Amino acid sequence: MSNLIPVEYRAERVLTTEQLAQAYECGTDNIKRNFSNNKEHFEEGKHFFKLEGDELKDLRGKNIHLQISPKTRCLYLWTRRGASRHSKMLGTDRAWEMFDALEENYFNPRPKALTPAEQMAQGLLAAQKLLAEKDKRIEEMRPKEIFADAVSVSKTDILIGDLAKLIKQNGHDIGQKRLFAWLREKGYLIKRKGLDWNMPTQRAMEMKLFRVKETVVTHSDGHTTVSKTPKVTGKGQVYFVNKFLARGE
Repeated sequence: MSNLIPVEYRAERVLTTEQLAQAYECGTDNIKRNFSNNKEHFEEGKHFFKLEGDELKDLRGKNIHLQISPKTRCLYLWTRRGASRHSKMLGTDRAWEMFDALEENYFNPRPKALTPAEQMAQGLLAAQKLLAEKDKRIEEMRPKEIFADAVSVSKTDILIGDLAKLIKQNGHDIGQKRLFAWLREKGYLIKRKGLDWNMPTQRAMEMKLFRVKETVVTHSDGHTTVSKTPKVTGKGQVYFVNKFLARGE
């Protein structure tokens, strides 16, 4: 079994007729005769591959150890299922025994034990791949991080309309009206009609996403009123922009 040199075809391990006969300790004529007499039980692509012309030439070039005769015009390659069919047709204890060995050692080979040097090389390759992926991720995140750092330390509060522009610049198409509606829907602004409509909710204020600017307005008749305007803090700007980026929209 150990002297069978592996043959690969279409990413699958296969055996030539000669190799199969060698494994089952029978003549190649037995294999050919079993196939000829039971063709209806063999399906091409499932139990065997039939190579001719350029495909045969290519296999011959890639597997010079097989020593395929230049006179060979047609070559059969047997898959694991094909080898199983032949072992049943031969019906000998030796064939059954050798098919078990083929299935365990040839068609499903155990991974080769790595030497310490090979293990180290694999570890280095894995580390290099991890670092490359990390560098790529850093480059992808850099614009967002720069934006976040710049805004989070900013003392400038902005209007909700300006926040809509900021979000749009970061890839999400939204306007002032739609952003107001979204903030009300998600519970960041009060949505009941009244004097406090569109003012930040208690939760949003506790999260320090908004500040309310109060402006005293003096009217023509002399009386004054207080106008309240919600403004988005630096922390709020980062929070809401990242909210929309995370949604992947």
